[in-house]
Amino acid sequence: MRVARILIATTALAAGASLIIATPAGAHTTKPLPTPTTTVLTTAVGAPFNLEVRHGRILVADGGPGIIGKVKSDGTVQTLVSGAEGASGVALSRNGKYLAYTHTVGGPPAGITDSGVTIEGPRAFKAAADTLAYEKANNPDKVNHYGLADPSQCTLDPNAPEGVPPLSYTGAIDSHAYSLTAFGNGFVLADAGANALLRISRSGTISTLAVLPPQPAKVTKAAAAGFGLNCTGDVVYNFEPVPTDVEVGGDGYLYVTTLPGGPEDPSFGARGKVYRVNPWNGKVKEIAAGLSGPTNLAISGGKLYVAEAFAGRISVIRHGSVAEYLPLPGALAIEAGRGGTLYAATGIFGPPSVVRIDTHKGWRH
Repeated sequence: MRVARILIATTALAAGASLIIATPAGAHTTKPLPTPTTTVLTTAVGAPFNLEVRHGRILVADGGPGIIGKVKSDGTVQTLVSGAEGASGVALSRNGKYLAYTHTVGGPPAGITDSGVTIEGPRAFKAAADTLAYEKANNPDKVNHYGLADPSQCTLDPNAPEGVPPLSYTGAIDSHAYSLTAFGNGFVLADAGANALLRISRSGTISTLAVLPPQPAKVTKAAAAGFGLNCTGDVVYNFEPVPTDVEVGGDGYLYVTTLPGGPEDPSFGARGKVYRVNPWNGKVKEIAAGLSGPTNLAISGGKLYVAEAFAGRISVIRHGSVAEYLPLPGALAIEAGRGGTLYAATGIFGPPSVVRIDTHKGWRH
């Protein structure tokens, strides 16, 4: 039921919006801050799903042409890696010597046929991490129960259209290597198909760091019937989590954005979340909710900034509350630079671009 290839297959996202009637978390209650200044750095991108700003470079994972590029001062994008189909994640190692990027081949309806991370470094170093093979061998989220909390409350309508969600199941085999960040001597990957955070060593070895929890949502009896489920009353359906980004906080913990796993259309409410993950024991804690299509996050000055694709904005999280920081139609990615400067990328739902966001002087970090 979950759309694994988030935002790459936009038609699949639209098609999925037909089951859930969710109650928004109501977290957008803080008074908006004054609008910061934005400067367009380039429009020479197609689907810029992720940025990396480190060591004086602005890198972009552009899933449109399937490249990893460097944004130059004249507004052009220099191709560093070509042929990276479905590129959506890019990260530099902490010392800046190693470049890691993702690729994903396939998608609805046939499914993903190849997904993973490539790491390149000095002296022609190159390593590959096959996340789909790891998923087939380990399936980290097999520990999660998805579907109806009580399957006995519903039956499948034999005349239901194609695409009726399963009544009950555990984690399926699926990998979508989406976003990654440098961590220690290697990287951490947010796998939007495996519903997990994976450690990727510099040599390409994979291990499970954490599994994200199911995303429960209330489904009314009427809504369920419209999708081919005959239920005795309102029910709770546990959707899969879809991790879209991971960053390292100043406290050493990992911070992760997730889509709600069910229909992502904004008409069903804002159900995206942010989690904090302990990288030493894999424990997961929800720290914010009520986000509309959170596809990326950045940490700057101890604050969390989130790109909300369906809300068309960059938001800031303060003490669990979500406030609009900057209207940005088509917001896809957000990354922190030096001195409180932020960088963002837009596309899919707005004109594609990479922009610099100069933090408002009245907003203290």
